[in-house]
Amino acid sequence: MKQDIHPTYFPKAKVTCACGAVFEVGSTKPELQVEICSNCHPFFTGKEKLIDTAGRVEKFKARREKASTKPKAPKKVRVAKNKKA
Repeated sequence: MKQDIHPTYFPKAKVTCACGAVFEVGSTKPELQVEICSNCHPFFTGKEKLIDTAGRVEKFKARREKASTKPKAPKKVRVAKNKKA
């Protein structure tokens, strides 16, 4: 390894979350401030709720229903033009 090109490693860097949790990790910065951590993230706390806010499933079903009831237009047949020689 080359000398003097690597950042200083702090094995006990202090991490402070917006929820108030404080813990130590290894980092190249001595202090870190984060907005969300494993103590307050909904996925890790079990408070995650999957919400269909836009009604996407209902919109999809409505589009499929509308498409199946609409009669299809006949395809247009292309006629090749005669080229002059």
